[in-house]
Amino acid sequence: MAERSTAAVDVAADGDEESPTAEADQATADGAAQSQDTTAGDDDKDRPDEAAITDPPDVAPPELHSGHKLARRYRLEECVTRLDGFSSWRAVDEKLRRAVGVHVLPAEHPRARSVLAAARSSALLGDPRFVQVLDAVEEDDLVYVVHEWLPDGVELSALLATGPLEPHDAYQLVAQVSQAMAAAHREGLAHLRLTPSAVLRTSSGQYRIRGLAVNAALRGISSDTPQLTDTEAIGALLYASLTQRWPYEEDAYGMTGLPKGIGLIPPDQVRAGVHRGLSELSMRALVHEGATASRLDQPCTTPEELAQAVGEMPRIRPPEPSFTAPPEYQRTTYQQGVYGRPSATPAAGRGQALPAKPPPPLNGRTGKALKWAVSALLIAALGLGSWQLADALMEREKPSDPGNSDTRSGNDGDKQSQAKPLQIKDAQEYAPDGSPQSAASVSGTYDNDSDTFWRTKSYRDGPTLAPYKQGVGIVFDLGAKHDVSAASIALRYGGDHTTASLYAADSLSPSSSLSSMDKIGTGRTSATKLSIKAKDATATRYVLLWITDVPMSPQDQFSGSGYKQAITDVKFSG
Repeated sequence: MAERSTAAVDVAADGDEESPTAEADQATADGAAQSQDTTAGDDDKDRPDEAAITDPPDVAPPELHSGHKLARRYRLEECVTRLDGFSSWRAVDEKLRRAVGVHVLPAEHPRARSVLAAARSSALLGDPRFVQVLDAVEEDDLVYVVHEWLPDGVELSALLATGPLEPHDAYQLVAQVSQAMAAAHREGLAHLRLTPSAVLRTSSGQYRIRGLAVNAALRGISSDTPQLTDTEAIGALLYASLTQRWPYEEDAYGMTGLPKGIGLIPPDQVRAGVHRGLSELSMRALVHEGATASRLDQPCTTPEELAQAVGEMPRIRPPEPSFTAPPEYQRTTYQQGVYGRPSATPAAGRGQALPAKPPPPLNGRTGKALKWAVSALLIAALGLGSWQLADALMEREKPSDPGNSDTRSGNDGDKQSQAKPLQIKDAQEYAPDGSPQSAASVSGTYDNDSDTFWRTKSYRDGPTLAPYKQGVGIVFDLGAKHDVSAASIALRYGGDHTTASLYAADSLSPSSSLSSMDKIGTGRTSATKLSIKAKDATATRYVLLWITDVPMSPQDQFSGSGYKQAITDVKFSG
């Protein structure tokens, strides 16, 4: 019988999983995710001696595939980890239409019960500083744990790939992680696998921890001193954030380890410019691993002690925004004002300049004469300007001479003469996820035959295709590079609504991602004709037409009613 968790919460993602970003589609099915380790050995050898790792069970991961549904709700999209008899997936919750992560293992797996217990305990914590457990289920001979998938989370290992953190960021890291782990241990929960892949930073600067209790249970990791294990792990994270070096002799998480034979040296001796207080704090968390610096205070052996030590430090403020001072300039008389200009003669007894005196007024008759002269000049100028304007308008109203070959058109005529139709030489469907719509019928979009068309598949939800698909599209070849400024697209179905964009691609089979392409323009319509106009023309040979929204359309000979669209004719101009 199926067992379900009653807690409506989220789970910590596996430390070996891919960072949940828009590039998640590029992870390979064997779990070689970006910016993280995917082998248990690399991570487990960096655990302290107190952490015991059981031998991996001789159980094959369940035979699942993309598109498989769990509980008729969670559709598996991509496998990001497969080892030790379990697999981890990026999936879609079709009921709530959001991305989630799922760990799956056979019900007879020797760790299945401990994984379920760890997931349900983690779910009950409900602390927003942890990636939350959404569901923990046993059914159909499978055990699976569903957890939150952060769209804007970036792994600490990916952040450190570009260099060490700024002192303020490192301070926020150790403060937030130590406080979160202190709260977890007060509830009897330990992580035991707190690695750079298990800590994510969101776009708001908040650090979130994934895999609380669950990651250790999946790999059979245990410890007799869980608080000490997690405290040392936080110290290692801080050490790596300050130095971009892993505080052990082995290389790990894309970072170089310390030189062999010298022991654990303080971060400010590894890298110049490291914050002294943070350097000492990391050594206090790692002191039981061999640190011998005499300047250290008492070691921190629990997350609570480490959080207290962070609170006793002077707060590290974020760096001031840098800017370039504008060049010096001389203000004009109008800007500075006649009365604001300092006099060259200092005031008597005061060491500061007095404002200059205003110029004396003109004599009575002279002033009046000057005023009348200026008024007369203004009236004459206005009259001359009005006469020239009227003359120009009359010239424009005169009919042009048909026999004169030098007749000039207006501005609108110039713009129309510049826009010219562009001929399409070839086309190919663009399916970055490997699932095309109707690749064989692409030629029907530019054969000038309204009875032929390229169609999408029919989807149950819409108009927005995501999260089922990020979009569908076709790449058109113009034969040579042209300035593309507009497109006219004839559609088969109207309704609310169709949205499409034009991008400059590098080939018929683009090698670059959509986010790296230059966008030409976007259009939206509820009719059967979509016009897209660019603000500025873009020079390109290949144009990608990318559709992200399709309307509800009736049943036809190809598919039943659903959210779908078909393109009958495409024309470009530039």
